[in-house]
Amino acid sequence: MRTKVAIIGAGPAGLVLAHLLHLEGIDTIVLENRSRPYIEHRLRAGLLEQGSADVLIETGVGERLLKERMLHQGVFVKFRGEMHRIDFQDLVGKSVMIYPQQEVVKDLVAARLGYDEPLYFEVADVAVSDLTGPTPKVAFTADGRTQVIDCDFIAGCDGFYGISRPSIAAHVRTFEREYPFAWLGILAEAHPTEDELVYTHHERGFALLTMRTPTLSRLYLQCPREDDIAHWPDDRIWEEFRLRCAGQGKKLSEGPITQKGITDMRSFVTEPMQYGRLFLAGDAAHIVPPTAAKGMNLAIADVRVLARAFTAFYKSGRSDLLESYSRTCLRRIWKIQRFSWWVTQLLHRFADDNEFDQRRQLADIDYVTSSRAGRMTWAENYVGLPMEWE
Repeated sequence: MRTKVAIIGAGPAGLVLAHLLHLEGIDTIVLENRSRPYIEHRLRAGLLEQGSADVLIETGVGERLLKERMLHQGVFVKFRGEMHRIDFQDLVGKSVMIYPQQEVVKDLVAARLGYDEPLYFEVADVAVSDLTGPTPKVAFTADGRTQVIDCDFIAGCDGFYGISRPSIAAHVRTFEREYPFAWLGILAEAHPTEDELVYTHHERGFALLTMRTPTLSRLYLQCPREDDIAHWPDDRIWEEFRLRCAGQGKKLSEGPITQKGITDMRSFVTEPMQYGRLFLAGDAAHIVPPTAAKGMNLAIADVRVLARAFTAFYKSGRSDLLESYSRTCLRRIWKIQRFSWWVTQLLHRFADDNEFDQRRQLADIDYVTSSRAGRMTWAENYVGLPMEWE
């Protein structure tokens, strides 16, 4: 098999990259180890920065997004029982929106299949080789038959547990931080309590009220890393949300819990994000804590840079953008890591905090919510930092 760019992974990173390259007439083959129903229905993040949404809309895969998105022009930060709104439109003139990741994936899969370019599901035994030569290779098994792709470049978009990053582990460095707490997340058949997200600081721990649709709420509680979901029956979950979310604001909206689980919190960055002719993008290259809702948006940002670099190579013979891909992405990635860490430490309770740290934290939240400069810092980062060329 022969193609220009072999893409490993059919999540947002891989599918957006394939779509952008298709529009430029650049051939790709996409490999995915899961089934189509699995990737189109697994629940993931749901918040899109304005820039991410613009990419989907402007490239022709945003029709459903425009109809079904839940537009948010701000967020609420709640502490000491009082609500404080950060108005994105007033501060930076931009918005964010809720449109679940699985819906983004559905739109991109439909587009890919619609223009009849190769997309292989349920592949196994994926392996890469000859990364420093002119024709790297990707081997894989599909329908019991082993095949090999000869290509010009490989895009590793296969997530944190994929094969791409381990394949170049000897040539990159990794930077990691684990947080001393986790998130207990639930999906509930309940209308959202507020029209916009509510970030809550409480002495019992952080809580977040968000949503997936007008009738489905997504809610999170800070909990110990070693906690077991079996220790959290539904009644206990709702009682904890009532305690942490009490005070100014609407009454907590409750309903049947259809999904629940516990997720560790970590930050992770790979440097560089490329070796030879293999380029990492999305979760294969970095992980951010979910507090600032940046995972899918960072993936889309990465492949915008990568698609631009591939286009320059094939259309103009330029290799400089490919050579600088990692440097270009990492400059923005570390800013997003900083913001995600900052929001996380701003609103969560740390077991080793003394009274000084607790009062300093409250003063920090007070400053952010009462100062226009503080609110603008949150807003500017939350709606999405510009790309280097914008």
